[in-house]
Amino acid sequence: MPVINENGTPQESAAPQGHIYDMIIVGGGPGGYTAALYAARAGLDAVVLERMAAGGQMALTEQVDNYPGFDEGVDGFTLGEKMRRGAERFGVPTRMEEVTSLALAGPVKRVETGGGPLLGRTVVLSTGATPRKLELPGEEELAGQGVHYCAACDGMFYRGKTVAVVGGGNSAAADALLLSRVCAKVYLIHRRDSLRAERAYHAPLMAADNVEFCWNSVVAELIHGEGFQGLRLRDVNTGAERTVDCAGVFVSIGRKPASGLAEGQLALDRSGYITADESTRTEIPGVYAVGDVRTKALRQIVTAAADGAVVSGGEPEFEACERTAGSLREFAEKFAEGTV
Repeated sequence: MPVINENGTPQESAAPQGHIYDMIIVGGGPGGYTAALYAARAGLDAVVLERMAAGGQMALTEQVDNYPGFDEGVDGFTLGEKMRRGAERFGVPTRMEEVTSLALAGPVKRVETGGGPLLGRTVVLSTGATPRKLELPGEEELAGQGVHYCAACDGMFYRGKTVAVVGGGNSAAADALLLSRVCAKVYLIHRRDSLRAERAYHAPLMAADNVEFCWNSVVAELIHGEGFQGLRLRDVNTGAERTVDCAGVFVSIGRKPASGLAEGQLALDRSGYITADESTRTEIPGVYAVGDVRTKALRQIVTAAADGAVVSGGEPEFEACERTAGSLREFAEKFAEGTV
C-alpha cells in the first residue's frame, strides 16, 4: 500500500492486519485534509485515501484567489500539497489507493481498496463532485485556458472582457450575475426559452444592461486556434448557427457528485448528493459526508474545509466506540483470522 513521504514520493507502509483506525477519510480534498488535521490534533488514529493527487478537483485549478491566507493567490495543486503536508505533520498518512467498496453498517466500517481492506470506527466521505461538461472537442485542452467551471474562482481573470455562461439553473444565473459586475458583457446561453433558476434571479438579470440572453441555444463548437476565441451556437428549434466572440466561457450545467460508493447505504438527494446536515453526520452513526459530495448551498474550498473541521464535533461517537472496545478487539481478531 503506497504511502506518500514528506518529499512527495511513495513508500511502502501497511497497517497491521486487523488494525482499526479511529477515522478513515476517503478523498484527499480540502474537506478530507481538514478532517485529517483536526482528527490528528484530537489524538485520533486517522488515514487519508486518495486515488489521484492531493487536493482532488482543487488541484486542477490554475489560480485560487478566494481562499484566505494567500495574498497573491495560489495554484490548486500547491494548495493541495500544503494541506497534505499539514495533515502529515501531525501524523496522518496519505495512501494513494482507490476505494472500490464500503461496508458502513456496524461499529466497525470496512473500506475495500485496490491494496486490500481497511477497518475504521468512523468513515469520512470527502469524494467531491465534478462539473458536468459540454463534451465538445477541445474542451479538455481549453480547461482553465478559456473554458471554466467556477465563476467565483476564475471570473476575475476576465475583468472588463466579454464572457459567456452556459446553463439556465440557479448556478448559471448566480454566475452570470457575478460576472456582470466585473465583465464588460455576459452572454447567458440556455437551451430553453426561459430560465429554470428561482424567480429571485430573474429581475436582477433582466435589469443588468450588460447581460444578453441567448435563448433556445446550445454550444455547437468551441472555436479555438492559438487559444480560445469564441463559441458557435445552434438554435435548437431552427438549427440556425451563429458565432459569439468572447474571451472565455463558464460552463454551469450542473455537477456530478462522486457518491457512487454510498449508493444503497446512505440517503442521496435527487441530484445524487449525500444527505447530511451542517453537522456532516449521515444517518449511519460514525459516517460523515464533507465538502462537495454532501447536500449544501455553497460548494467552495473554504466551505469544504469548514465541513472537515466540523467532523471533530463527533467526539461522543468516538467515546461510544471506546465503550464497545471489547467487541471491536474481538472483531479485529476474527478479521485477522479471516473468519469475517
